[in-house]
Amino acid sequence: MIVENRPGAGGTVGSEYVARQAGDGYTILMGSVSTHAVAPSLFARLPYDPIKDFTPLALVATIPNVLVVNNTMPVSNMKDFVGLIKREPGKFAFASNGNGTSNHLAMELFKATAGVSLTHVPYKGSGPAMADLLGGHVNSMMDVVMTSYSYVRNGKLKPIAVTSLTRSPLLPNVPTVAESGYPGFEAIVWFGLFGPANMPADIAGRLSRELAAVLQGKKMTAYLTEQGAQPSPMSAAEFSQFIRKDMAKWHTVAVAAGIKPE
Repeated sequence: MIVENRPGAGGTVGSEYVARQAGDGYTILMGSVSTHAVAPSLFARLPYDPIKDFTPLALVATIPNVLVVNNTMPVSNMKDFVGLIKREPGKFAFASNGNGTSNHLAMELFKATAGVSLTHVPYKGSGPAMADLLGGHVNSMMDVVMTSYSYVRNGKLKPIAVTSLTRSPLLPNVPTVAESGYPGFEAIVWFGLFGPANMPADIAGRLSRELAAVLQGKKMTAYLTEQGAQPSPMSAAEFSQFIRKDMAKWHTVAVAAGIKPE
């Protein structure tokens, strides 16, 4: 297998490339929540249709975000976090990896759910955002668990809650947002494998079966868990419905947050 990186525009460059390839099973895409669920709400001229131009093969894994705050904030749980923000609306800010990124939308969903006001400070990537959070220039951030884990473990950041419906194996003592007073709240990152839309059913079926066998194997399950990812086996048909629902969810969040496609 040859891995060809085609970065750019939040993964949409590589996604467009795969969408235009032959459906012979030799070219597949590692897509994500960004390329298939969020991108339609961000790009006015997205060069592919996330549903029509791809054949969903397998959901690889889901990864929760964790809501973290720096040590300048005198809070350590969701009740205190929300209470502080409501007492002093407009005073606090949150970082994101950039406008319209998945962790930006995750925080917008939380703001709407909890009824709180936080100023958004977008950065050009995770590194600068994390640096300013650690430096006290912003107060909070939704971040994938694997990148925040070391800072939480070393006491440089305080975890408030994770955004999956179940607790993260990396942070088993950190409650979910859902169990912290907001039932049903979920804002996860996911990665999945896709083929072009014109892939014959027999090829797609075989790829899905073989990929499922690998992803559900003990070695791969252990590896994903160590990275803070949660294996999420589902059929190709279930994966297709999962994508449709996630597209609709993040479109609603983007519209409510005033994010317009560019």
